[in-house]
Amino acid sequence: MKKLKIQVQKLHEAAKVPEFAHSDDAGMDLCSTEGVTISPGEYKAVPTGLAMAIPEGYVGLIWDKSGNAIKRGLKVLGGVIDAGYRGEIKVGIINHGTEAHTFDVGDKVAQMLLQEVAHADFEEVESLDETERGEGGFGSTGK
Repeated sequence: MKKLKIQVQKLHEAAKVPEFAHSDDAGMDLCSTEGVTISPGEYKAVPTGLAMAIPEGYVGLIWDKSGNAIKRGLKVLGGVIDAGYRGEIKVGIINHGTEAHTFDVGDKVAQMLLQEVAHADFEEVESLDETERGEGGFGSTGK
């Protein structure tokens, strides 16, 4: 497994430096620095109190904690942390559940994955090559 060195700045005394719960986990946990309640249908930005220096050529992608998503209907909104960003990482969360949910200080709110980034040179063309799938979109491959 590839290891990166990431500089992390704590912007709040309650901030927790991200950790991997298990040695083979893909995502590192991000925790709240404030008590935040999100009512059904509401969305809020939950502060982590952290800023990071993600190396050039990488991106931090913020994803749901599976338990929060499945058990509570909490979904992360957005979540692309570019290598050049040095501000506080906040986690946008919407509550699709039926009950309000409160994150207390120190609670795990999301997980971040680090991934390599590829850039492309785009070439405008009149048409694209043919493939077996073609223009088949949503539901085109069956159940």
